[in-house]
Amino acid sequence: MADIAESVTLLPATVATVGVRTRDGAGAELRVVAADAAPARALLWLPALGVGAHHYLPLAQALAARGVAVALHEWRGTASSSLRPRRGCDWGYRELLTLDLPASLAAARAALPQARWALGGHSLGGQLAALRLALAPDEADALVLAGSGSPYWRTFPRPWAWTVRAAQSVLPLVARLRGHYPGRRFRFAGDEARGVIADWAASGRSGRYAPAALADDLEAALRRLVQPVYALRFADDPLGPAASLRWLLDKLPAAPCRSDALDAAALGCRADHFAWLKQPDAVAARIAHWLREVVDADSLSAAR
Repeated sequence: MADIAESVTLLPATVATVGVRTRDGAGAELRVVAADAAPARALLWLPALGVGAHHYLPLAQALAARGVAVALHEWRGTASSSLRPRRGCDWGYRELLTLDLPASLAAARAALPQARWALGGHSLGGQLAALRLALAPDEADALVLAGSGSPYWRTFPRPWAWTVRAAQSVLPLVARLRGHYPGRRFRFAGDEARGVIADWAASGRSGRYAPAALADDLEAALRRLVQPVYALRFADDPLGPAASLRWLLDKLPAAPCRSDALDAAALGCRADHFAWLKQPDAVAARIAHWLREVVDADSLSAAR
């Protein structure tokens, strides 16, 4: 899809804020950016680790201008969340996958009841979108990844791989000692629950998703996932190298996968992990095109 040069006029989009409450009482705000017309297609978007949902409003606006409504999920402990990680207030992938994401999707569906939903996310958000869809395949019909991939340390180029591996040993230890992970002090992610950091680090050390508190076999669930997947990789992104993305996509042998790498010329900005958030037009154009021309076109053909 490198030849896409779709031009749209970005007008200020209406952002609706919907309150979300999980079964265990955690609260957060879901930001819903609707398309001008009643959307046939919508996307629940999951931020990167420690990144507030509001940072993805430019992406949501750019997608809405192309007919794709967007609901921006807020992670537990971040920005509008009612919780903050601390000693005595902890959670991990189990809560994120089985409490927070179902609550956000239910609120998003209530806000846009006629839309067909896809799941997507940036970085860790993409990983957890894949895991949630594997656990609940009826919740969405497509998966979108941006700057995502497995944190398995062996998929990173040396010598960076050794830094990643060291972080996956040291950061959970720091989180246990302090009662939470002080990400702002380390300048990696935000302040996080020690359970989230433990689950992230475990998947990075082993290359497998097997959170201790979750009984489901996530690796087997990923192998059963059949929804189409579109993955965007950024050419100069040290946090999302090609081998990391390939390791994640190889866990989805039954899913039709397409991946594209975008360089600075295609993006109009640095092709790193975060710069595109302020200039998301190229990313939005490719996601909207893929949802419309691949997923929806295939669904229409199958229905005939």
